[in-house]
Amino acid sequence: MKFTKQQWQWIFYDWANSGYGILVVTAVLPVYFKAVARDAGVSAANSTALWGYANSLGTLVISLLAPLLGALADYPRFKRCWLNLFTWTGILLTFALAVVPPQQWQALLGIYVLSVIGYSGGNLFYDSFLTDVADDRQMDLVSATGYGMGYLGGVAAFVIFLAAQLSNGFGGLLSSYGVAQFSFIVAAVWWIIFAWPLLRHGHQRYSVTAVRNPLTDSLRRLVMTFRHIKQYRRVTWFLVAYFFYIDGVDTIFTMATAIGKDMGVDTTTLMIVLLVVQLIAFPFSLLYGWLARRTSSRAAVLTGICVYLFICLYALKLDSLFDFWFLAILIGTSQGGLQALSRSYFGQLIPKEASSEFFGFYNILGKFSAILGPLVVGLVTQLTGKSTIGIASLAVLFAVGLVVFLALPQSSK
Repeated sequence: MKFTKQQWQWIFYDWANSGYGILVVTAVLPVYFKAVARDAGVSAANSTALWGYANSLGTLVISLLAPLLGALADYPRFKRCWLNLFTWTGILLTFALAVVPPQQWQALLGIYVLSVIGYSGGNLFYDSFLTDVADDRQMDLVSATGYGMGYLGGVAAFVIFLAAQLSNGFGGLLSSYGVAQFSFIVAAVWWIIFAWPLLRHGHQRYSVTAVRNPLTDSLRRLVMTFRHIKQYRRVTWFLVAYFFYIDGVDTIFTMATAIGKDMGVDTTTLMIVLLVVQLIAFPFSLLYGWLARRTSSRAAVLTGICVYLFICLYALKLDSLFDFWFLAILIGTSQGGLQALSRSYFGQLIPKEASSEFFGFYNILGKFSAILGPLVVGLVTQLTGKSTIGIASLAVLFAVGLVVFLALPQSSK
């Protein structure tokens, strides 16, 4: 399949904000924040708790606003405006992370919370643009390619940071704190360069009828959607299934480092594993898109859920570095594909003119699902004393998601 110019613009937005995802959220800022908080006399336990609260707050704010923001974006020419607003908010605040003096750790944390809101809000409108750039036949491959390019873009941005880190700040030009601040600038510039085409030229094909008061009308439409939810049976039950299995996907990714540490895997090896998983995820995301075209997006999603179910069960025998690498590679094969095809499968179910509103519900469930999985892993780990059993317990979430997905009504929405 040959992608159109508009589709490439959409795909490269995933490449664009991947620098933020890996440098700010995952790899650099968490370590940098703990270092500056420690220097300010904050205990390790308190800085970890504050970091967790900050992530929860940013996620909670955008999750609660997502359905209303999505409904507002469905009016003619509104979607690109909201995409620009949240994206530029995220970009400018990412730049701000680089200029906050290290001793002002409270300001650093506050700016990070606001940047998360910008980043997550931008993703909401980016996801909803999928229905504008691709029809139902193209959606699986376009979505999978977006996820794949996102992983590859994240690796490329991370390599730039590694060059600064391994060269001792380019031969001493940057301090250890300076290297971290440099990475935030890289993330922001990366975001601007590769998101610009979609921000500038994104075309909204579908929309609801324009009204004089979009806010009041958006609230009315949300109420109507809730009242007539039975009209969207497949959408509703898919979201139930998605809530469970995506919770397992997110939990495994976020807990992987902690599990590796429990097994005695050193930090350098963990960083290498992270890069390898990202690199593997790129071609396998494309492979899932190809599989969906040859069979169906439903079959491909079922395949991804089953792979993760196997990962959870295999975790029961996780006791060597080989086992850890084996599971990491398995995660890399299905992580991007399952997320990408869940997005495109949902996009094929929903009314196109209200895509932002429906992707608002999709995003809120995706965010809130991140609560249950870590809780299950934490409780089971404490009760058994083994984190591997904690990960294995996530099989319940994948099993529930699988059963509900298999039972999805096949008739009208």
